Amino acid sequence: MEVEIISRESIKPSSPTPLDLKTHKLCLMDQFLSNAYAPRVLYYPLNQDDLSSAIDIDHIVSKRLQLLKQSLSETLAHFYPLAGKLTNNFSVDCNDEGVYFVEAVAKSPLNELLIQPDPNLINKLCPVDGSQQSGQVAGAHVAMVQVTSFACGGLVICACISHTFGDGTSFSSFMKAWAATARKKTSEEETIFICPNYDASSLFLPNEDDLFHQLRAVSNASYTRLLETGRFVKRRFVFDAKAIAELKAKAKSSRVQNPTRIEVLSAILSKSIMAVVNKKSGSHKPMLLSHAVNLRPRARPPLSEYLIGNIVWYTNALCTEEEVDLDGLVWQLREAISKFDGDFVKSLQGVGGLLKLCEAIKYEAEACSDAKNRVIFSSWCTFGFYGIDFGWGKPIWVSCVGFGGSILQFSPIINLVDTRFGDGIEAWVSLLEEDMALLEVDKNLLEFATIDPSPLKLAKQQ
Repeated sequence: MEVEIISRESIKPSSPTPLDLKTHKLCLMDQFLSNAYAPRVLYYPLNQDDLSSAIDIDHIVSKRLQLLKQSLSETLAHFYPLAGKLTNNFSVDCNDEGVYFVEAVAKSPLNELLIQPDPNLINKLCPVDGSQQSGQVAGAHVAMVQVTSFACGGLVICACISHTFGDGTSFSSFMKAWAATARKKTSEEETIFICPNYDASSLFLPNEDDLFHQLRAVSNASYTRLLETGRFVKRRFVFDAKAIAELKAKAKSSRVQNPTRIEVLSAILSKSIMAVVNKKSGSHKPMLLSHAVNLRPRARPPLSEYLIGNIVWYTNALCTEEEVDLDGLVWQLREAISKFDGDFVKSLQGVGGLLKLCEAIKYEAEACSDAKNRVIFSSWCTFGFYGIDFGWGKPIWVSCVGFGGSILQFSPIINLVDTRFGDGIEAWVSLLEEDMALLEVDKNLLEFATIDPSPLKLAKQQ
């Protein structure tokens, strides 16, 4: 797939940011996140009903590109930190320089990519290379976008924000606001999208004293200790509704009578990856299972879903048993996540927040010292990406990106994403190349999952 960059520009807010809002302070949890990008890619085919003898594909694409740029500019008047740059002082310089925006053209039809998507080819659709996991903070763009038009008139929108600034919920709020603005905010419900809440640093107070720097060093050391070095690859393991129902029934126990789909998929993937690691090493290796947990709905009362920032923390379950059943893993995950309750969220707020976070970081450090491997899970299943409509329909597919074949120092990561109609889940699994070769032939996993099916095939099955 050939992709040609047509232009690079900065999309600035439609109105200047007031002087008293020029510095956006990061919250306590933001301070522990690196400047990493996790691009999300949305695929929009051209609806044949949009074509007529009087309007050609080039004209439609040109109008849609102009709408995307204009509506992005208007959206940035509300999401003004996204148009700024990160600083070394745990803040964003809201200087209105703009979102880094790339316009590109692919010479092939969109369906040619969707018949059998290659994560490494998808990298060509992104403004940041898939192998760029982190980088220099000072001066880095908070947000980047690439829009690629295909020969058939289809558009692919790839966007990302720095994880230092915000989490997946923050990104989702921005994308929904952008789409609602493009559609001229057709309902009162959509108007809410364009009212982001920037109170995170007032709730979760940032800190730069000696204890903070010590904890940040401990946290970084815990994370890097379990990093693996090599050529990472990414595969999609797709679980349909029938498979998920079977796994739920299999994982049900007296301890967990109502396992969720996230719990059962996390459990079976963990079980299979542990088997791969043990087979490769020839002995059992304790594994740390980490889950990113959205703290907003766990607060009492719940925090606004439009609260911008990293309102997340990672819960950890250490699996030391050589043989563990599916229901046992589900229970371990449920127990670990349940610790992040309303009391935990409340304890992170105010002047005592750093001390509470200190306990969580020390627990994680102890767990990391006992583990030999780590797998990190992140669920995108509540973000509503398949509902993002800029005025010409909803995306036919939403994807992650690949690694581009680079040698990396990285942790195995699994992103869980809804399928188009919400009844299934795509697990985007990132593993070392040699580990993936073993996982792809795991019979216990393949009993429930299909590897890398075409998104077009999944759409036709509905």
